[in-house]
Amino acid sequence: MSAEQEILLDVKDISLSFGGVKAITDVSFNVRKGEVRAIIGPNGAGKTSMLNCINGFYHPQVGTISYKGEVRKAMRPYVAASQGIARTFQNVALFRGMTTLDNIMSGRTLRMKRGFFWQMFRHGPALAEEIEHRKRVEEIIDFLEIQAIRKTPVGRLPYGLQKRVELARALAMEPELLLLDEPMAGMNQEEKEDMSRFILDVNSEFGTTVTLIEHDMGVVMDLSDRVVVLDYGKKIADGTPEEVQNEQTVIDAYLGVPH
Repeated sequence: MSAEQEILLDVKDISLSFGGVKAITDVSFNVRKGEVRAIIGPNGAGKTSMLNCINGFYHPQVGTISYKGEVRKAMRPYVAASQGIARTFQNVALFRGMTTLDNIMSGRTLRMKRGFFWQMFRHGPALAEEIEHRKRVEEIIDFLEIQAIRKTPVGRLPYGLQKRVELARALAMEPELLLLDEPMAGMNQEEKEDMSRFILDVNSEFGTTVTLIEHDMGVVMDLSDRVVVLDYGKKIADGTPEEVQNEQTVIDAYLGVPH
């Protein structure tokens, strides 16, 4: 199997319910290593629930999720993170009182080997380790062009920059699979263009596989290699952006045609 065809993530027959409410019903798709894979659909289609299943926040009642060829039956978020799956959220989830630099440093926690005692006193091996991790964080800050806000508490930043800091924190984990939940939400056109450029650069320069939820179809068309479409928790289309935008079921879902 070539690198282009290698399956990094395989979702098979996933169903998820909350009481009597079905959030996802019998959904299957895969994510190839090195691609940008979009998940789209109207509000309430089950997109965020699907990301929550992939990173272990939810556990589907039916179906399997395989990551790097291994079936994960009850993956927890911390296990997902340790295995190379990073996540950003629909609503920014940062430490608002901490600086940009400190927020991004928090993304290095899983890669720090020294114990709490050493880290607390920042002495000896722990200090050397922190310097090494800080160097990596500074590289990410330069990459995302946020040098000017590195010492600014994130609570003071405009929304678009907070989204960029959250992306930086996820990148600090050096993920193989990056899950982005509406990375363009609340942004103006210029901010969307910047974020789109950074996502493409992350994919091409770092080789990071990206799975993203996005409502802006222009962004989806520009960024993604393949698109899976959900509606009312069911998969209604799967293919290239050009293929899915011409699917009548997709057109009907976005136009609100009654089911």
